[in-house]
Amino acid sequence: MADKADKNGITKPAGQALIAAVESAQLRKDVPELRSGDTVRLQIKVVEGTRERLQPFEGVVMRLRGGGMSQNFTVRRITNGVGVERTFLINSPRIDKIEVLRHARVRRQQLYYLRGLTGKAARLKELRPLTNKQVAAKEAAKAARVAAAPTPIVPARANTTPTTAPIVSTSVDTTTTNADE
Repeated sequence: MADKADKNGITKPAGQALIAAVESAQLRKDVPELRSGDTVRLQIKVVEGTRERLQPFEGVVMRLRGGGMSQNFTVRRITNGVGVERTFLINSPRIDKIEVLRHARVRRQQLYYLRGLTGKAARLKELRPLTNKQVAAKEAAKAARVAAAPTPIVPARANTTPTTAPIVSTSVDTTTTNADE
């Protein structure tokens, strides 16, 4: 019985390493960085009989979950007044292409509140990328701020290492001597 436990203890890390190696070989390299609130267009492979075609699915990323091979995301879109949500594995071979169309400013990781909203209320504030001119102005302002700020004087730190000096004990002699006796 002890031999069996020893075998399990030895093979378990090797087994985990094997699983990690297999998973890393299966991960997709062409996945863009996704966040909640992004508007994405997916090209999904659909098999109909013997034919295979690509079907687009465009919507807002509502949530991201998991990690590694089991990482998935949920996309919501409105079709003919009906909300449709689909969950996809990021590393699925059924997804041909993922392209991010827009980034939105959201303050939550999971956007379940979108389920109760329709029309203009369901819109998200778009984050637009900065132009080259805006990036240059921002860097110039940062450099000016750094140049204008005085350098703070940092006081020298006292030696904080504990000393190992011997402790001297002082004792008071309480014995009295009687010279009269």
